[in-house]
Amino acid sequence: MKSQIAMPIAIVVILIAVIIPLPTVILDVLISSNIALSVVILLAAVYLLNPLQFSSFPSILLMSTLFRLSLNIASTRLILLNGSRGMSAAGEVIRAFGQFVVGGNYAVGIVIFLVLIVIQYVVINHGAVRISEVTARFTLDALPGKQLAVDADLNAGIIDQQEARERRAEIGREAEFHGAMDGAIRFTQRDAVASILITLINIIGGLFIGVFQFGMPVASALTTFTVLTIGDGLVTAIPSLLISIAGGLVTTRAASDLSLGQEVSMQLFSNPKPVYFGAGIVAGLGLIPGFPKFSFFFLAATLGFIAFTLAKAATQREAASTTDVTPKSAADMSERATSFLKIDTLAIEIGYGLISIVDVQQGGEFLNRIRSIRKQVAQDLGLIVPPVNVTDNLKLAPRQYSILLKGVGIARGELMADKFLAINPGNATETIPGTPTTEPTFGLPAFWITKDNRERARMLNYTVVDPATVLATHLAETIRSHAYELLGRQEVKALIDYVAETHPKLVEELVPKTLSVGDIQKVLQNLLREKVSIRDLVTIFETLADYGALTKDHITLTEMTRAALNRSISKALLNDQNELPIFTLSPQWEERLNQAMVSGESGTYLALDAKTFEGLVKVLTEVCQKTMAAHWTLLCSSGLRFHLRKLIERFLPQLAVISPNDIPPNVQIVSLGVAGQ
Repeated sequence: MKSQIAMPIAIVVILIAVIIPLPTVILDVLISSNIALSVVILLAAVYLLNPLQFSSFPSILLMSTLFRLSLNIASTRLILLNGSRGMSAAGEVIRAFGQFVVGGNYAVGIVIFLVLIVIQYVVINHGAVRISEVTARFTLDALPGKQLAVDADLNAGIIDQQEARERRAEIGREAEFHGAMDGAIRFTQRDAVASILITLINIIGGLFIGVFQFGMPVASALTTFTVLTIGDGLVTAIPSLLISIAGGLVTTRAASDLSLGQEVSMQLFSNPKPVYFGAGIVAGLGLIPGFPKFSFFFLAATLGFIAFTLAKAATQREAASTTDVTPKSAADMSERATSFLKIDTLAIEIGYGLISIVDVQQGGEFLNRIRSIRKQVAQDLGLIVPPVNVTDNLKLAPRQYSILLKGVGIARGELMADKFLAINPGNATETIPGTPTTEPTFGLPAFWITKDNRERARMLNYTVVDPATVLATHLAETIRSHAYELLGRQEVKALIDYVAETHPKLVEELVPKTLSVGDIQKVLQNLLREKVSIRDLVTIFETLADYGALTKDHITLTEMTRAALNRSISKALLNDQNELPIFTLSPQWEERLNQAMVSGESGTYLALDAKTFEGLVKVLTEVCQKTMAAHWTLLCSSGLRFHLRKLIERFLPQLAVISPNDIPPNVQIVSLGVAGQ
């Protein structure tokens, strides 16, 4: 609360100093406060580790400049009104600077004042302004690259969402800070010009007022008003100089873990050789006739002692590092050895000809697509996809890529980075010029075409996509097909903790009283294996809590859970008319399959001989080929459903197998035929 009213109070004080004549005591306090504030700001700049730690500096620069100018106005008023009374007309601080600091000699005071102004305006301010301009320009130019680098690290899994937000915010603050500094640093530059003009106005105005209004002798008026004006100029020029130095330090400060003093001493005295050479050169200067020998020899001896101390410390550090090399190397070797055991859960290896697709600096968009894929899979299946590591592999062909799951390739394809893929969805009217190929995700016929043929391909009913989209689609479908393999116990525990945040009693009843984490994992994996979304975890956990006390059989629990999720299961299988098109097995086939059910130590499974299995796949394939539908759905009994799906999933992966429990009462069923009849 106190910090919130500090700035309004400061603005009120500035306005009071401008409008109302101040007593000399209050003016002394304000001038002393101005000097103290400038010293504190300078020391804060010296101890900065990062310029963003002082992000309010542009605003402070503006406020301090206004404060100094208001003090100039207040002191000018007192000098011109009370100058005839003597040197204490504008307070003790101005008198002290006018008499003690410059010895009461206004000529000396003018010279010192001009020297300070030259140092501030010509040297410090000019350099600080130039640095601010260049830094602001380079910061803004680098802004897109930094943001893309954050997105790339996020997509690669190096950082999480929270850290990515923090980095983006820091990049934005850095750009805003340097942009503000580019303008704010000019306040101090113009402040120096204002000081010269104010001083000239005070001297000329004071001389006229003293001579013509107060009747003072010309020499007395010139001395009095000039000394007071120079004192006034010095008490504002010195804080202004300190603020200018602070601005230069903040602008030139690079981010570091050390303060400015520590960094300078470490870098300046890191090597004793330059210090040795410096001592020798200074000693040589002392030998020149006419040069003060004591000063140069004393400095040479001091530098030599510092160099000797630095060399001795460096020798001790080398000895200590040599002594500790064996255990440290062993520890490093152990750490490096364990790092070899790490396997990326998901990875993509690409040939060198496809680097342009993933390289952000070359305009590649694939890393951004990975982020979208992870988000979409999380929304569709309820699974948090682990980070995807993208690397190049010289063993692959230049145009080839490979998708790896836990270090093993599970999908592969080829792309042409400089062309587009025209896919024939089945209704293309004619062949288009290009390189024939097969779309890697769904196996559709396609052509690699040039950029110039894109519009023609679209007119011929081809679907035209860029290489990054082809790779992203293949990755997304591969993730969906292997989603159950990505769900380990650790991931299930994370999902349980997520539900516990909003439904603690449900989780308390379910784990570990009713089911273990491993039991829940098996049920969730069974659902994901058939691409059933597990996003509705509350419904899933409620069902498992209800039936988990009755049975631990994961197949039975899976079927119960599917019944609870029947609306979402059937929704994914509906056609455009909101109907569920299905076909069924003939009674003969269903009876044969029920008779083939065998219960063993490892559970219940379908035991079919090769001939029967071949016949089953044949009749199912025939009915699928005859059916013109977006989805192939087979309806069978609930006791047979899980085992039948597991048996045929390798040969008919696009065939969904459901039971009557998976269909809500309000869904309209349309029969497409009977398999095996």
